[in-house]
Amino acid sequence: MLSRRSLSLALLAAPAVLPQGARAQAWTPSGPIRIIVPFPAGGTTDILARLYAQRLTETLGTSVVVENRGGAGGSIGSDVVAKAAPDGQTLLFHNLTFSTTTAALEFANRAPHSIERDFAPISMGANVPMMLLVHRDVPAQTITEFAAWARRQPTPPFYGSTGPGSTMNLMGEVLKRDGNFPMEHVPFRGAAPLVQDMLAGRIQFGGDQLSSSLQHIRGGALRPIGTLAATRASALPHVPTVREQGFPNAEMLGWNGFFAPARTPEPILTRLQAEIAAAARYPAVASRIQELGAEPGGNSSAEFTQQVHAQIAAMRPLVQSLNMRVE
Repeated sequence: MLSRRSLSLALLAAPAVLPQGARAQAWTPSGPIRIIVPFPAGGTTDILARLYAQRLTETLGTSVVVENRGGAGGSIGSDVVAKAAPDGQTLLFHNLTFSTTTAALEFANRAPHSIERDFAPISMGANVPMMLLVHRDVPAQTITEFAAWARRQPTPPFYGSTGPGSTMNLMGEVLKRDGNFPMEHVPFRGAAPLVQDMLAGRIQFGGDQLSSSLQHIRGGALRPIGTLAATRASALPHVPTVREQGFPNAEMLGWNGFFAPARTPEPILTRLQAEIAAAARYPAVASRIQELGAEPGGNSSAEFTQQVHAQIAAMRPLVQSLNMRVE
């Protein structure tokens, strides 16, 4: 048996074993935190980022601000974070178009950064279904009906995207090929200006995350003809998925999530993931996300990394099959 003195010495020499919650508190921000949104203000990604920023300001004990850096399908803002110091003070809040833009830029040998190499996925902020939309004057309820209408037009209708290589650019080209109908691509700097031009009737077809388009759908200005998700959106259960309509190549998970620069130390990532997950469960945040037709996130860094990397792997052969070129 150990003597009382030997036992005391052994306890002093043993490494401290802290509970998970205590370990998550090991890092404290040294100043304000920037969340870079690589799109203009007003879109779904911007709305969600600001919702999280407000809650994280309260829980991290420092100012968390959103900075919009739109352009190039999200690549400009993403590159800011890829080159930022890995100190937890500069984060990226991006969406599913990150994977399609990455694949397209790689195919064109113009990728300024790599998700796998230059970013550390932290957690999903929300799962937001991506909806395919048409202007209210377009007489179509489904993708097949839109394809038939497009073939009858004297000139090809316009479809909008958030830039070359973006999700809607890729999906537009997939639908054109698999449905055998014509469309002309019109790139925008973000979802907000895209939706405004669709509301004005300047473009006839496009895609937007349900969070920012739901009000226009309910008001009758835009009509949903499909969702890219694997299941129908709970907010719009009558709208069939692309797979149900015979377009399985257009199916995609509609995530929005947080990334840090690569080489960010593990204690920082652990604290950030814990705070993001807690914010996703916070009633005021969770209820607001659900009001927007989305599902709160907050998964682990490993789970989010697997989702993002799997999506990129699926997009690479699709981009190659379409011979997509990002100019």
